[in-house]
Formats: sequence, structure tokens, C-alpha cells
Amino acid sequence: MSIPPLPRQLTRTRNFTLGAPARFTVAPDGARVLFQRTRAGDDPVGCLWALDVATGAERLLADPAVLLGGAAEEVPEEERVRRERARQRTSGITDYATDTAVRVAVFALSGQLWVADTDSGAVRRLPARQPVVDPRPSPDGRHIAYVCGGALRVIGADGSGDRAVAAPEPAEGPDVFFGLPEHAASESMGRHRAYWWAPDGERLLTTRVDNREVRLWYIADPADPAKPPRTVRYPQVGTANAEVTLWIADLAGNRTEVRWDRSGFEYLPAAGWDAHGPFAAVLSRDQRTLRIMAIDPADGATSLLAERHDERWVELLVPGVPARTATGLLVDHLDRGETRHLSIDGTPVTPAGLQLHEVLAVDGDTVLFVAATEPTERHLWRYHPSEGVRRLTEQPGVHSGALGGGTLVHTARTPDRPGSLTAVHPLSETGRPQPDGPAPREITSYAQRPLLELRVESAAVGPRELRTHLFLPSWHRPGDAPLPVLVDPYGGPAMQKVLAEQSGHAFVSQWFAEQGFAVLVTDGAGTPGRGPRWEKEIFGDLIGPTLDDQVAALAATAERRPELDLGRVGIRGWSFGGILAAAAVLRRPDVFHAAVAGAPLTDQRLYDACWKERFLGLPDQYPEHYEMSSLLADAAHLSRPLLLMHGLADDNVFAASTLRLSAALLAAGKPHEVLPLSGMTHAAPTDDTFARLLGHQLEFLQRHLGGDTTRRPRR
Repeated sequence: MSIPPLPRQLTRTRNFTLGAPARFTVAPDGARVLFQRTRAGDDPVGCLWALDVATGAERLLADPAVLLGGAAEEVPEEERVRRERARQRTSGITDYATDTAVRVAVFALSGQLWVADTDSGAVRRLPARQPVVDPRPSPDGRHIAYVCGGALRVIGADGSGDRAVAAPEPAEGPDVFFGLPEHAASESMGRHRAYWWAPDGERLLTTRVDNREVRLWYIADPADPAKPPRTVRYPQVGTANAEVTLWIADLAGNRTEVRWDRSGFEYLPAAGWDAHGPFAAVLSRDQRTLRIMAIDPADGATSLLAERHDERWVELLVPGVPARTATGLLVDHLDRGETRHLSIDGTPVTPAGLQLHEVLAVDGDTVLFVAATEPTERHLWRYHPSEGVRRLTEQPGVHSGALGGGTLVHTARTPDRPGSLTAVHPLSETGRPQPDGPAPREITSYAQRPLLELRVESAAVGPRELRTHLFLPSWHRPGDAPLPVLVDPYGGPAMQKVLAEQSGHAFVSQWFAEQGFAVLVTDGAGTPGRGPRWEKEIFGDLIGPTLDDQVAALAATAERRPELDLGRVGIRGWSFGGILAAAAVLRRPDVFHAAVAGAPLTDQRLYDACWKERFLGLPDQYPEHYEMSSLLADAAHLSRPLLLMHGLADDNVFAASTLRLSAALLAAGKPHEVLPLSGMTHAAPTDDTFARLLGHQLEFLQRHLGGDTTRRPRR
């Protein structure tokens, strides 16, 4: 089967993300901006760049092809896991860190430690022990910390004095390590780092992870029976988590343990070290109580800064908090009723209805954050105690940025154009771009332009005003035959697909529309952007409310759009979307007539404790929640065509989930199809496999839903 042009382009551009600038760091004087970007829209190798704000000149600081002399990159296992958890889809320089002055930038490449001087542009490889993972310079740039072999190590910026400052005992084995996040932190709490420098560069705050009590799971490769299975420590629902402790280590290797009540608070969602000292946030196992603590660096004692409690769960996925201003005020979020507020020292400073999404920067007493009243949009806002909150962006879209030294980096993704536009603005004292100041500097994007244009209608439908996108074929005209419908959700916590931007997801939906479908995307119960009450409607039942909203949006859309043929409705999805797709044909065959379910979690007990216990509670207290949200007991009800797909190397949603549903369907005498994907993880593949998967799904849906394809252009 040949690969159509758009799916091939989606694969080779990583959904049009390659070539776009990202990961900005602004120097404290506002004079330079560092960022990552690949050399072209189909080049997957990340490079490090610098922008001179005064002149607008861009300078290539580090190119992996040059540094490695054309040799292929070798990715250590720890780095592979880090990229998988962070959903990074590029190679080369995928991450970097700088000193406070942004004059020293460090990164790992092929397991080696590299240092770039951002003034001269010189790049050096230091003789650090390999493989190097997550290197970070001290704030003064004199030392560089990194992780190797389970130990947190420090080397001088001149390459001297490489030594371990925190290392496990030899008898503890590989399941004990310092300076890297445990599975639950990076997969379920949004914490992707595990050590932090003191401002004076003389000490570090680091985690110690002990996985020895965590269950061992095994991932075999059925395509290579001679290959031993890979073992992973997986903190399954209802079982032991990793033991995570905090330590303060000095450069001589002396360590002091941080003390708190671990019997009641075993999760560590956040930590850091600022001018006011080290701090940490700890969370109870039932995730209903979170405490933010100040840490005494002298003896490791802790004192309470703030406490949050929620009868369902305390929300963790607000990037950038907790933090502190220059005057020591705690920057956090506060959920009240239907609003997630930005709070300063426990007081909400944003109005009701304005939903906080992320804190981007704390610069002195100024806070740059992302918030919106419209669920499909994201806007930049600024808080300062002298003026309160002020909105910085107006155009509908998804806005983000970075701030430093009175310079704002603003990235805008809007519904009227593909890709992103990034501009650098010197700010006035009011926090807005200077009307009479220097012109903003645009940072070049090399991202490719999509081969087709979106034909999408945005709407808020039904009594709940569910946000939807309806994609129609470019060739479909009023009076043409009704179209079969393809429902294309994610539909679960922590992710939205209905946003005011032209995302890669949108072009996948448009491609299916071009093949003869009306494609409907809906963000329902549990999805972000509608406030804490909306998000927590799914507590105790992950499937019922989310599936009800998909059905309601379909009915409401069909009432106003006669092009939709409700006698031919399919659904496709991956991960949580895969759960919804399978549930749709198992529980609502009156509405859905065929389903494609990729990597569905069919038994909620087969996932990590931190994520599932958040939404369903502790399994010994709420076993009925897990039964209600699992699909194995529904196998006997299948009466519609179902295609199951799963990567056999998936260490997030294990393939056992699909295999157990398939076994239950077989035992119930229910025909279905299974596509095992050898060597594939939970993330979308970056080769032509992704495009071929789309083609396989299309063939299945057309086979069971039919449709007029005579006028369809092939794209």
C-alpha cells in the first residue's frame, strides 16, 4: 500500500513541529534569547541557537552533525526513557540548561557532556563519565551537575574535578538512584527533573529513588524470541510506589536528609531552590492533601508554607507552581468552585471564570502566566502587585512565552494560519510591548506548510456548551449525499484537542474528512479549560460522563448539520481516546457502528497508581470505581466491528490491556480484529509506520461504514 502525501508529511514533520523554534531562555539583561530548532521542517535533529535581541541576528551555537562528525547519535537507555516520558520526538539536542547569566549552556549528546559559551560560540566536550543524563550548570557557571550510573555527579566547567556528590551504596543495585525522576513523577505528576542547584552553586537538592519494593514487570519482543525481556519497575494501582526522599548534598559529597512525614505523604510533585532557600511539595497517597514546605538547608528540617485539600483530588498539572517572588511570596494555584485561580501567598489574584493553565515565569515580583475564559484559547497574562493582573494578548489562539530582563518572547498559534509565530518584544514598565520602542524581532520558523487546508467549524453545542470541531471534506457541497461520521476524541483528563489553533491533530482529522467522512472532535467532561468542577466530574467513573458527552455532542451537531448520517457513525482514538472508542461500541452500539481503539486501557488496575488512584480513589476503598471504568466485563456485549491496535513495547499502557480484552471477546464468541505493533511504544512512531497505521484505520472504517468515495481526492 502506497503512503498518501499528507500522512507521509505528518510523519516526516512530526506533526509540523520540526523546524519551529521552541524552549526559549531569556538572559536576565534581556539582550539574548536561546532556543532549540531543527534546521528544516523535515529534519528531526535539534540544534541550539541564540538570538541577539538588539540586532535580530540568529546564531547557530551547536549542531549535533558537526559535533559528532557525522556519526549517528547513540541514545543511552536513561535518555531514551526521559525522552519517552517527556513525549519528545526529536533527536540531537532535545534539552539544555544554562547558568543564571545565560552565558553557559550545557547539554547531553550521544551520552557525552557538552558546554557552549554563548558569547564566543565555542563548544567543548568535557571528560565526564558516560553516559551523561540531564546536565545542569551551577547558577554561577563554575560547575556542571549530571547523572551517570545512578549517581549525581559534578564536574568543573573547565573539565576538572569530576566526582560523585550523591551515589547509592554498591549493595543497593540499579534500583536505587539519585537525580532522576521516578516513573510516577515524570509520567503522572509532570515533574521531569530531580535535582536543583542552590543559588550560590555550593550545594544541591536531590531526590533519592528506591524502587526495590516496586513490582517488576516484563516486556518481551515476540518478533525476536531470542531477545531477553526488558524488566521495568512499575508502580501498579494498589501496590507499592517508589520510596522517594530528598537530600542536600555539598560539593564534597556530604549529605543531609530532608525530613517530613513520609508515612502520610509519599509523593513528591515539586521541589526547588531559590533565593529564599530550598522547598518541596509533598502529596498524600490518596492525593487529597498537598503540603508545600520550606526546607532548612542546615539540618533538613521542614516547615509548612501552605496546604491544599480537595475531597476528590488536588490538581498537580499546573506547570510552574509552586514558586516564589523576589519578596518571598508564594506563587501557587487555588481552586474555588468553577475557577482555577492564580494565588499569591494564598490569596486569589485572578477573577472568577479566568482559568489558570500555567505559570511561565516569575521575574522579580512579576508573574507571567497563561489563562483564559474561553476554553479553546490560551492567553498571556501578567501579574504585578502594583497593578494586579493584565492581559497581554488579544488575538484568539493559543499563546505562550518566556520572560526575562524586561524582554518577552511571545509564541502565537492561531486558527487562521498553520504553525506558530514567535516574536521577541522589549516591554514597557506596564508589561506591554513598547509602542515607540524597537520593533519586535521575529524568530524564524522552518516548519513546513501542510499540503491541505483545514475546513473546520468551531461550535459550542448542547446545554453543556461542549466545544467541538467539525471537519468536512473540501469537496463536499450542500445537497451532496450525507456523510458517514467519524468521532475523533481524546476526551480525557490533561489534554484538549479542540483549541483555537491549527494543530497536527487537526490535520489528521482533516485527512480523514478528505476520505469521505464528517469528522467530529469534542472535549467533554474531565478535559482541561473548563475549571476544576468540570475536570472532576469524572471522579469515580472515567467512562460514563466522558462517553455521554461524546454522544450528546454528536446529537447536537447532527441537529444543525444535515450532512451527518447518524446511521453510519465510527469512532477512533489512542490511549484515553482508545478507551472511549472501545467503550463506544461496547456500551453504546445504538449510536456507534464501528470503532478503532489504539492502546486502550481496558482494565484500570493495569496502570500506574499515581494516575489512576487520582481519578478513581484507592482500589481497596473504591473497588466499584475500577469495575465501572474497566471494559473486560463488557466483552459479551460487542455487536459492532472493533479494531484493536497496541504497541508491544509500550511501557505506559502495557499490551496486556489489549490482549486481555481480546481474550475476553474470544471467550464470549465475539469477532474482532487485533493489530499488534512490534517494537512500538505508547508514543506515535516517527517513521512511515504512523502513516501506514492511518491507512489501515481508514480501510477498516470504510469497510464497515461505507461512504461515497467517487469524488474524493486522494491526499
